[in-house]
Amino acid sequence: MPRSLDDATLTGLVADATAAPSMHNAQPWQFRYTRAGHTLTLLADLDRALPEEDPATRALHVGCGAALLNLRVSAVHHGLEAVTTLLPEPSAPAVLASVRLGVRAVARPAHENEARGGSKAQGEATAEDEAPTGGEARGEGEAPTEAPTGGALTENEALAALHPAIEQRHTSRYPFDDALVPEDVRALLVAAARAEGADFSFLASPHLETVLGLIRDAEGYDRGDPGREAEQHHWTRDTKTEAPVDGIPDYAFGPRDAHEQATTRDFVGTGALPGRARVPFEKRPQLALLTTSSDHSVDWLRAGQALERVLLLATLHGVSTSFSTQPIEWPDLRWVLRDPVFGSGHAQMIIRLGYGPTGPRTPRRPTNQVLTIEP
Repeated sequence: MPRSLDDATLTGLVADATAAPSMHNAQPWQFRYTRAGHTLTLLADLDRALPEEDPATRALHVGCGAALLNLRVSAVHHGLEAVTTLLPEPSAPAVLASVRLGVRAVARPAHENEARGGSKAQGEATAEDEAPTGGEARGEGEAPTEAPTGGALTENEALAALHPAIEQRHTSRYPFDDALVPEDVRALLVAAARAEGADFSFLASPHLETVLGLIRDAEGYDRGDPGREAEQHHWTRDTKTEAPVDGIPDYAFGPRDAHEQATTRDFVGTGALPGRARVPFEKRPQLALLTTSSDHSVDWLRAGQALERVLLLATLHGVSTSFSTQPIEWPDLRWVLRDPVFGSGHAQMIIRLGYGPTGPRTPRRPTNQVLTIEP
């Protein structure tokens, strides 16, 4: 029988989890640890939802999925097995995942996964495994996992290898240089996403130009929508007047693109930030699209785990990243993001990758604000 975690280990697990990115750094999560069950439960904090920009809470689920991936990485780093169940209580949709710590997962044979219509990541379950009304099985098989420097690893070894990147990963709203991400690194990032049940593809012409146009269109739509503009402003922080624990601090806005072509969200909006630099960004950004075969809550959670796995692996390879989610937040534009050849997959994230500044650390709420411990 596994022992209950000591408070220091538990706090470390949750601190790692909350280092994940979330839309506007809203940190829409809460964690509950039950000592008797040796289980950490991840819950959506709907008070931190974004009703204007994310009315379906898709982005909220993606952010919480990213936190869940960090939790899994931290668990194996601490020598713990983490058996994860997505949406464990179908009647309580705010209960996003449960992670039983210290119990070794038993992998289901591949032929049994195929019979169920898909496969899951090692150690993951859905409520479907215990009740017929639970989440869907994955449509993608697991991809082989490789070390950042090459060579096959077990799943737990691959996750543990990502742990140093949790603290190192930041969102960079700064210009990147023109150096291309090498093909071998691209292949590793694709495999990392597939290991979590998502697809990850680097955009090429003419799809790239289409997506760049959609990003700029969406940024214009946002500026013309008072509700969205106000919501974005609500989550920006003036560090001259406050010491924030959430939101996007002014020092993380990044410079303004001298050519008004940047793909990153401009958190200044229609306002102005005195002294903000204007510099040229890369002329041809390297963008990748993260997609899932379905578009339900369980898929959004898996997309978040895939996203964070990609980001951590990219960080270990010295690749900086940021997001261009604006067109995903407009349903008519999100549809057009689909691959023009195959027309399949639901866009969950647009990621900009390249070589340049890593971006500053942004604030996080202290663990005593996000963790509840029960007997």
